[in-house]
Amino acid sequence: MVNREVVGAHYGLRDWLAQRITAVIMLVFTLLLILALVSLPKFDFWHWQALWNLSLMRYAALLFLVALLYHAWVGVRNIFMDYIKDSGLRLTLYVVVILALISYGAWTVQILWGI
Repeated sequence: MVNREVVGAHYGLRDWLAQRITAVIMLVFTLLLILALVSLPKFDFWHWQALWNLSLMRYAALLFLVALLYHAWVGVRNIFMDYIKDSGLRLTLYVVVILALISYGAWTVQILWGI
């Protein structure tokens, strides 16, 4: 009989699924943005501003942002779990990445919604 010792956080399937779902969300938004840009009658500041005044584009961009930040977090967390063996350093890097992602998210919301 083989005695197996299971180690790790067991994020495998959940992380794999999260990466795929967030990637699909980002792809759909990218296609929506390309379609919107192609359908603009003229590519100037006023049409660009009118495009981003649409609630659909703002909410779609917000969904894209959440998907992007979560996608980044899962990827970076998995890299840290695999390659950073010192738990103190790994925790410090987690905190730095989380703070950076939160600040990027807040900055993007400020730009999108003009707060």
